[in-house]
Amino acid sequence: MKVILLGPPGAGKGTQAVRLVKGAKLAHLSTGDMLREAVKAGTAVGLKAKSYMDSGALVPDEVAIKIIEEKLSALGWKKSFLFDGFPRTVAQASALEKTLKSHGEAIDHVVYLETTEKVVLERLGGRLTCRKCGANFHVKNMPPKVAGKCDNCAGELYQRDDDKPESIKNRLKVYTAQTADLIKHYTDKKLLRRVSGDQQAEEVYAKVRKALGL
Repeated sequence: MKVILLGPPGAGKGTQAVRLVKGAKLAHLSTGDMLREAVKAGTAVGLKAKSYMDSGALVPDEVAIKIIEEKLSALGWKKSFLFDGFPRTVAQASALEKTLKSHGEAIDHVVYLETTEKVVLERLGGRLTCRKCGANFHVKNMPPKVAGKCDNCAGELYQRDDDKPESIKNRLKVYTAQTADLIKHYTDKKLLRRVSGDQQAEEVYAKVRKALGL
């Protein structure tokens, strides 16, 4: 089974990805992780990606696809996997489909975690980050034992600028604008499975499994 997981910031993609990887036995393919692995390994395509990353430029689609292709070749094309963070555009989706088709494979499901602005604001707006070790807490869902201090290292907890209401709203607008065509692309292909991300993680996971026929 080949699955793509989509959703706006705060939808709970990370939480659901961890659950799916374990519960449905899917290999977790994070484009960020794959890029870092390729750079660390010093492969030809990894070095090419590094040149873009070092200059602050986005890694071109053809380079990202090549890194994905190398990873899938190493894993085995028949293996079940979950794509997290890719594709982000119709062009990337089409390139991925072409690569998979050349090996007799295809995407089976695209899960879209639909989440309302109100819920995203509650989740991200309440997030606290440790200045020292980077650990995350939440004022409501996962409060620290001592207010303002990290449970792990006693470092100061603060709210990141991109977790403030106006920043969150802007991130949501950008995400919606960037992925509208991608959502339509997968809807037209009858691959999109819509699941509400507003619920508790356990409920979302149960509905995601049902959407995937598990």
